Amino acid sequence: MNEKIPQYQLDKIVAEVDRLSRHQESELTRQQVEEILEELNLSSELLHDAIIQLERKKALAMQQRRNRWIGVAIVTVLIIALSSTLFSGQNYQKKLETIGVYQSRITLGEDKGENLGVIERQNNAEVYYRVTLKEAPVGEKLNLKCDWIDPSGQIAHQNNYETRQINTTLWQTHCRYQIEAASPAGNWQVQMSLGDQVFSQKSFVVK
Repeated sequence: MNEKIPQYQLDKIVAEVDRLSRHQESELTRQQVEEILEELNLSSELLHDAIIQLERKKALAMQQRRNRWIGVAIVTVLIIALSSTLFSGQNYQKKLETIGVYQSRITLGEDKGENLGVIERQNNAEVYYRVTLKEAPVGEKLNLKCDWIDPSGQIAHQNNYETRQINTTLWQTHCRYQIEAASPAGNWQVQMSLGDQVFSQKSFVVK
């Protein structure tokens, strides 16, 4: 059985083989490695251990290069994804900031084009707040909220809903609330909000 090569000798072999291999820009043959051992006054019986060590070093170097490339690729993908997300978020926010109100009306369930200022409680009417947006973000959906505020300033009812996908910059949407005989009389208000921002409101009287 061959004697195990000492580490300092193995390091010396590896360094010499690497140097010559880089100089020749090619893989060294077994005969060339044997010649290196002879020049270093080392037994050719150590060749097996030397070759194993060289193969291990080459495999480790290849794995390190592969890991670096994988790491670079992952970082690149993350940067692109983050940039795309930030850009999309900023673009969406800019679209929301351009939204305005073209028209807002209080109507009953059957829309006759009116804008009611007074609602009779005894009719148990379902009241609609119809809002036409301008500069609506085409291709997007909006999460809207309506607060129906009674004469005491309390929110009597709240609608939370998502619109259909918007396909035109002039976009109609609505929310609704049932005014019943027990509803308090007086001045009411309905507010439509996008997030925390109220962008449309209307007042009406309940009798």
